[in-house]
Amino acid sequence: MLKDMQKTSNANLKDDIQKASNASLDATNQSFERVTKATQAIVTEITDYSKRSFENGTKTMESLLGVKSLDKAIEVQSEYAKTAYEGYVSHATKLGELYTNLAQEAFKPYEGLLRR
Repeated sequence: MLKDMQKTSNANLKDDIQKASNASLDATNQSFERVTKATQAIVTEITDYSKRSFENGTKTMESLLGVKSLDKAIEVQSEYAKTAYEGYVSHATKLGELYTNLAQEAFKPYEGLLRR
């Protein structure tokens, strides 16, 4: 009788370990998928910002080459500095949101495991 109880107990323990292992593996796979999507969004934002920044710099350089006075050159440069700063702040804010989302998405599949 004691041996039967031990066999049942060992079988239950094996089942519990197997279930926990499968749940952990599933959570890890989901986490990798979510991290990949969030990373792609970050890469897209960085690429878009780089393109915009380069285009704005090119346009500013073209404008500077066409100015006839120092006052106009200062005006063009000041406008570029203002636009570049605003673009950078906007980009940094967006990246902060994307990285926060990345962290949240990475750990979301594990929330259920921690509650058990």
